Amino acid sequence: MTQSIQIEICYALPDQQKLLQLTLNQGITAGQAVRESGIQKMFPEIQIDNLKLAIFSTFIENDYPLKEGDRIEILRPLLADPKEVRKRRAAEMKAKKDAQKIEKAAKKSA
Repeated sequence: MTQSIQIEICYALPDQQKLLQLTLNQGITAGQAVRESGIQKMFPEIQIDNLKLAIFSTFIENDYPLKEGDRIEILRPLLADPKEVRKRRAAEMKAKKDAQKIEKAAKKSA
């Protein structure tokens, strides 16, 4: 007799979230669980063949064997590279500070 485990699968968009609670056979992998969940029917943009997954915010591979109580998080692609965003923000802050220095220097010489 095959034992079963209880897991959750979640997917979130900015304006909508879905949490599925499933009972599956022990030994199932994360990728298999997502495929069997039917979540792609609800969210066709999920690319089943190119899944990025996590369990409680820790990245996992699709062949990760699930355990009782795991919550699979289906991750969406990033819209912007966080490193590039930080670099751009730092450059903007530097430009702002430089502009303030120039403005102070101009006021002193006036």
